[in-house]
Amino acid sequence: MEPRRVNLWKSVDWTTIVIYLLLIACGWFSVCGASYNYGDTDFLSFGTRSGKQLMWIFCSFGLGFVLLMIEERIYDMFSYIIYIGMLLLLFVTIFVASDVKGSHSWLHLGPVSLQPAEFAKFATALVLAKYMSSYSFNMRKPKSALLMVLFILVPFGLIILQRETGSALVYLAFFLMLYREGMPGAILFSGVCAVIYFIVGIRFGDQMIAGTNTSIGQFSVLLMIILFAGGMVWVYMKRWPPVRNIIGISSLVVVLAILLSKFVVPFNLVWVLLPLTIIIAGYLFFLSLTERNKGYLLISIFTIASVGFLYSSNYVFNDILEPHQQIRIKVVLGMEEDLTGAGYNVNQSKIAIGSGGIAGKGFLNGTQTKLKYVPEQDTDFIFCTVGEEQGFVGSAVVLLLFLILVLRLIVLSERQYSAFGRVYGYSVVSIFLFHLFINVGMVLGLTPVIGIPLPFFSYGGSSLWGFTILLFIFLRIDAGRSEKS
Repeated sequence: MEPRRVNLWKSVDWTTIVIYLLLIACGWFSVCGASYNYGDTDFLSFGTRSGKQLMWIFCSFGLGFVLLMIEERIYDMFSYIIYIGMLLLLFVTIFVASDVKGSHSWLHLGPVSLQPAEFAKFATALVLAKYMSSYSFNMRKPKSALLMVLFILVPFGLIILQRETGSALVYLAFFLMLYREGMPGAILFSGVCAVIYFIVGIRFGDQMIAGTNTSIGQFSVLLMIILFAGGMVWVYMKRWPPVRNIIGISSLVVVLAILLSKFVVPFNLVWVLLPLTIIIAGYLFFLSLTERNKGYLLISIFTIASVGFLYSSNYVFNDILEPHQQIRIKVVLGMEEDLTGAGYNVNQSKIAIGSGGIAGKGFLNGTQTKLKYVPEQDTDFIFCTVGEEQGFVGSAVVLLLFLILVLRLIVLSERQYSAFGRVYGYSVVSIFLFHLFINVGMVLGLTPVIGIPLPFFSYGGSSLWGFTILLFIFLRIDAGRSEKS
């Protein structure tokens, strides 16, 4: 047993561990800066946020050590059990968790509060790795694809029921891993289209084309759907006549409709575009039957689904999302400013980051953060503390460390001998990337404020432990690969 332990320490990727330690250290100093009050002298006291974070850090070190001591095959063997156990915990949390700022996602165990959603990420990554490495798995089989998506959507749905939308959206990051594992590019393209439809449809939905009662948002999205349908026929079918019919005839009809509305009888141009889109879908379905090519059928389904998404997204935005969630999206899309309400956090965060300049104000010298102008400045908005105290240079160094970590994890994922290790590795990469882009983006006002932590920086034990478990399980799997070589 002892020689194997010696081999383990030689096989562990110490480069990743060093980056992890550097990020942990930077994160702790950031928590100190964000939670510091003038006159405080003891950063190590458990009565302070920095002291509590230090306790979580030492616990995470012990957790990482334990995870490295466990045989890597254990993670493979017990993936389903861990996943089912975590689903049960998520389900119970819905009913027993107390209300914290409108969500029911925190379990209180004496003086300690834990958020199960943070730990469900590694369980989901494990079960996906286990299932996708099985002999019977084939991503192009409907049954395999359905089960694979269900493994992601079940925890997603349970966390939504906890009213923790931000944590739930993180599970969409797994689709980045699926793309690496062979998910058709058309699915990724459909996802990008959905984002574009939502942004354009919501942003310009209430604006009208001059002189008409035609919504710019609906008109633009329907026009894009027609163009995308024609483009997909050309890319996937390589046949010019259907493209000519779709793009050419549609363009002629739209131009005539615009002229008729402008010079004869004003009317809503959507009344023309919507039936035209449906006719195009029917035309593609007809081609799939006559030419016996299911590619046309899939493009037809894409066209109908796009129209359905356009109108369902309007319904979801106006009737499903809470008012505060609507305001946050409107602020990001530039529909409202609201500097005293939903946009207050982002505005104050921008001021704090901008005040840091190139070199920053120095550790504990940030006035915006010391005067508590930025809400949640030691959790979701902790990056503004980095920007104010360490400036552009410090922020760039932190982002560079994250970049190195992500690139290193990609290298480790690519060198795995087993599909289990590769899938789990890319799941870890996807989750880190999602957290990084969304958290930094919302601090800078580039993405909606959905309330997710910055890995290793945001205050709190649940997120720190969750990220540590994600990372060190992968390091153990990778070390096992090296031991066998």
